[in-house]
Amino acid sequence: MSVTDHRPTTAPAPPDPSRSTGPAGGHLPAGSPGRRQKLRASGMLMAPFFLLMAGVFVAPLAMALYMSFFSQDNTGLGFGAPEQTFVGLRSYVAVFSDPTFMGSLGLILLFCVVYIPVVAVGALLLALLLDSGISRLRSVIQLGLFLPHAVPGIIAAIIWLYLYTPGISPVTEALSRLDLEINFLGVNMVVPSIINIAVWSSLGYFSVIFYAALQAVPGEVLEAARMDGAGPVRIATLVKLPMITSSLVMVLLFAMIWTLQLFTEPMLLSQSTPAINSRFSPSMYIYDAAFTRNNYGLAAAAAVVLMVATMALSFGLTKLSNRLQRQEGR
Repeated sequence: MSVTDHRPTTAPAPPDPSRSTGPAGGHLPAGSPGRRQKLRASGMLMAPFFLLMAGVFVAPLAMALYMSFFSQDNTGLGFGAPEQTFVGLRSYVAVFSDPTFMGSLGLILLFCVVYIPVVAVGALLLALLLDSGISRLRSVIQLGLFLPHAVPGIIAAIIWLYLYTPGISPVTEALSRLDLEINFLGVNMVVPSIINIAVWSSLGYFSVIFYAALQAVPGEVLEAARMDGAGPVRIATLVKLPMITSSLVMVLLFAMIWTLQLFTEPMLLSQSTPAINSRFSPSMYIYDAAFTRNNYGLAAAAAVVLMVATMALSFGLTKLSNRLQRQEGR
């Protein structure tokens, strides 16, 4: 007669990295000279990044926060040195109560609603077309798509300003011959005109990002889908797109951050049309407050508000994408 042992068996616990003894376990003890040498080397390699981050992000942010709580008052009929006065949250109250700032935020929201879907969908379609193998000379096409992004923003804005200006633009002249009178710098067309510049500048860059992500999709997965009878459209929508979600989120983040920092294009176009005022976008509002009205406290407060809005939207988009990926994984 056999006796069965009903005692529960437990799997061996995984090794603790901090208690591993040497190279045989794949880890070094916490206090060993080798581990300290690794940490020292890692710190030296990461030090330039943290120094650069502190210089271009942390220090300006701290300065903006400090300036937003103070106001500069001139004494002695404007001839004396300016004195800094602590005003607390007065600058933030002025920012949120200013209808021009709230209007600029509304305009940026409209810009996001139109620009981000157009550039994301357009870049994705171009990348899928390149990845499908239908188009030849893909390297040349990628270079042609990427070149507009390599053009500096102010140069691109000057080129499009020339194409938008009536009387000198070959585009408006060609449209007038077809009895089409379109004022690209008018009140109703100035926002679409700026969106067109943004799409032209960034479409190729985002297409290259999507194309690189599509090239990383395993070939055996695509071959299995073809053997199951899936056509090109189903493969693109049900196989390729779910596997490049991280790249899609990155493109949406880049497009959103670029939109919130909109400055160069409207600033240059404002020289040729009254439809763009000096506070057209939040960045232009900050520039006007600092260098036209000399209200550095108000400009700093608006900059902090814009930074918080950018970080909040980026964090929300990242959390939403992570939640969707977890749901798809289930």
